Amino acid sequence: TLLMSLAHTIGEKKCTIYSQDISQKSSSLLRLNLILNDLVHSIQNVIQGNTLSEPYHTGTDDDLMKFDFVVSNPPFNLDFSDWRDDIDTKANNDRFFAGIPKVPPKKKDSMAIYTLFIQHILFSMNENGKAAIVVPTSFVTKSGIPKVIREHIIEKGILEGVISMPSNIFANTPTSVSILFLNQNAEKIILIDASKLGTIVKEDGNQKTVLTSEEENQIITTFKDKNEISEFSALVDKDSVKAKNYSYSVGQYFDVKLEYNKIDPET
Repeated sequence: TLLMSLAHTIGEKKCTIYSQDISQKSSSLLRLNLILNDLVHSIQNVIQGNTLSEPYHTGTDDDLMKFDFVVSNPPFNLDFSDWRDDIDTKANNDRFFAGIPKVPPKKKDSMAIYTLFIQHILFSMNENGKAAIVVPTSFVTKSGIPKVIREHIIEKGILEGVISMPSNIFANTPTSVSILFLNQNAEKIILIDASKLGTIVKEDGNQKTVLTSEEENQIITTFKDKNEISEFSALVDKDSVKAKNYSYSVGQYFDVKLEYNKIDPET
C-alpha cells in the first residue's frame, strides 16, 4: 500500500516500482495490484526475498541500485540470528556503516533489526533521494536508534522530519509508531507530535485510532509548510538536535510553560 500510494501520487506512467519483501503473500498481492493499477511494466521488479542478506536490485558492476524514493514498513520484531554473521562482511562495510547489531540472546526478536533496515535505506537513496520509514515511536528517542546513526543523519543534513502518530493507528498492533522522513537535500527539520489526535473505534474486535480528514490535513500541512505550532510541532536545527544528544523526540523541544503566582511573605 505504501508503494501503490506513492505510485499514484507520482503518476503510473511516470514511475517504475522496485520491491523486495520476505513475505511471498505480500509480494503476490503487490503483483496483483500492479496489474489492476496500470503498473504492469513493474511486475518483474517485485521480488520475494531477504532484503538485508540477499538484496536483489543491482545496477552497473553489481552495485546496489540507488532510488529516488524509498518507502518501508520494516517488521517490528525479527530474529535474524541465523543469518546475522553472513552479512557481517567487508563487502557490507559501506552499507552497514554503523555495524551489525548483536542479537540479544534472551530476546532474539527484538528491535535491533531496525538498525539494519535504516542503514540499508540510507545506502539505497540516490544523491537526491527521499525516504519514509515507519518505526516504533520508542525507536526515535535517544535510547532507540544507535547514536552513530542518529548523528550521521543529522550531520549529513538528511533528516527532514519525524511524525509521532497516535497509538493503535494500525489495527493489527497496539505499538505506537512514528514516521521517519529522510531527504538528501533537507533544508529544515520539523518534528510533529500527532499522538493526541484521532478517535478510538472498534474494528474487527480490535481497537483502532482513526484520523479525520481535517486531522490528516493538519499533519500534512504542518509538515510540508514546516509550521511551528505550540505543543504540536517544533522546527529545529542541527545544533539544537546535537545539544539533545541527537534525540528525535519532539517533546524535548517544546518550550516549558511556567505559571507564576504572587505569594505574600505570610503565605
